[in-house]
Amino acid sequence: MNLSNIENLKQYKHIHLIGIGGISMSGIAEMLHNWGIFVTGSDCAKSKITDRLASHGIFVSIGSNTNLVEKSDFVIYSAAIKQDDPELICAKTNNIPIVERADFLGFLTRIYDNTIGVSGTHGKTTTTSMISLCFLEAGLDPSIQVGAILKDIGGNYRVGNSDFFILEACEYVESFLKFSPQSAVVTNIDNDHLDYFKTFDNIKSAFAKYVNLLPKDGFLVINADDPDCIDLRKNTHAKAVTFGIRNDRANFVGRNVVYDKNGFPKFDVYRNSSYFGEFKLSVPGLHNVYNALACIAMCSSYGISKQILKTVLAKFTGASRRFEYVGSFGNIDVYDDYAHHPSEISATAKAMKNKSYRQSWVVFQPHTYSRTKELLSDFAEALLDFDNIIITDIYAAREQNTYGISSKNLVSKISDFGKNAIYISGFDDIVKYLKGHACPNDIILTIGAGTVFEVRKKIIKLETIQTQEFMVLVSVLFLCHSKFLL
Repeated sequence: MNLSNIENLKQYKHIHLIGIGGISMSGIAEMLHNWGIFVTGSDCAKSKITDRLASHGIFVSIGSNTNLVEKSDFVIYSAAIKQDDPELICAKTNNIPIVERADFLGFLTRIYDNTIGVSGTHGKTTTTSMISLCFLEAGLDPSIQVGAILKDIGGNYRVGNSDFFILEACEYVESFLKFSPQSAVVTNIDNDHLDYFKTFDNIKSAFAKYVNLLPKDGFLVINADDPDCIDLRKNTHAKAVTFGIRNDRANFVGRNVVYDKNGFPKFDVYRNSSYFGEFKLSVPGLHNVYNALACIAMCSSYGISKQILKTVLAKFTGASRRFEYVGSFGNIDVYDDYAHHPSEISATAKAMKNKSYRQSWVVFQPHTYSRTKELLSDFAEALLDFDNIIITDIYAAREQNTYGISSKNLVSKISDFGKNAIYISGFDDIVKYLKGHACPNDIILTIGAGTVFEVRKKIIKLETIQTQEFMVLVSVLFLCHSKFLL
């Protein structure tokens, strides 16, 4: 660990973070706090993350607070913050040094001697989680930043005291090019973020630049079933370690995949054509076999034992919003998933088909206008695997609707493929519809990277309230009956 870089940071007595409630920003805040730096922050809304930061002694203002900025001597801001933000303007007016999140995260990667960046279009969060938990089990005490809540570490980050830093390395706006990884995983390369990249060739070029950052004594773990990943070997001096299912020439190959009644896979792993062991997962789907193989390949490269890998992967139940079971009502199971790309939706649909159920109900919230327009037909095809399809409004995220697209276009496109879908705007109306139409032994799945998870929260909350009301009524009737008997 580069202690001189930490000491350089400590020259700043008060660091303020604008957008501190973000997944990555909150992890940065905790690291700075752990190093003894006074940290404050602001966010537009209260959340579990801001509550956790506050419980650790980090003051968080809900809403802008220029007084905090004026008292600080360094400001970090999220990419989601607009240039006309009052706190950002205040920092500039007062000549307080400012830096964007990705640039600062890149600085943090240079504090650690062994930064492991997990990149790829799909599977980053799950693969980062798996690798992190294996390093923890092996006693390697890593610092961790993961893009979801991971109950095993009580949040989305962990501050360790070793030279290992394991984090997601996102390709959007080429943020990962600001990092300094020792080793890297590339899970796959797919057509996404076209609002920035414009073409698939630009996406591949960004990944090529990323792996070129790796040193000669590092590891590049890549998906041998993805030809664009395999091509990355020519762009790095690091040792390439491959994994796959279809490509028998990979270093780590998964074979004989079978599923139990929950859709959880069991499979054999071969290392350099020799039998390595049988692995069992507690997360569903073939896509998670790929994620596990990436984890096995990276962790084995760092000498983590096969038994530790087996133990951790068998008990890993997933990060939040990754085909997460959230509850049930009337013998109807409710799941939630972060999928916001057609390939991710297809993977989730295939994973679901390995479960036992009567009918499926999907509530999909498209994420960003640009992605919806560019991949409209792909989204429609991916959703065909569900029995009943509900589409709600597009989650704008960082965009304005200059694309002339709406969720009704997606409903129409699904109809073109010969399947019915319905458009419902209000979340309360969606809950009412599901309550009136779903039957016992069905599965309800909310999908999207925006706020669609509120639907499942409303369903489970309503069911809890109704159950409590029923129990109160039973108690009252029992008391009245008892009084009558007396």
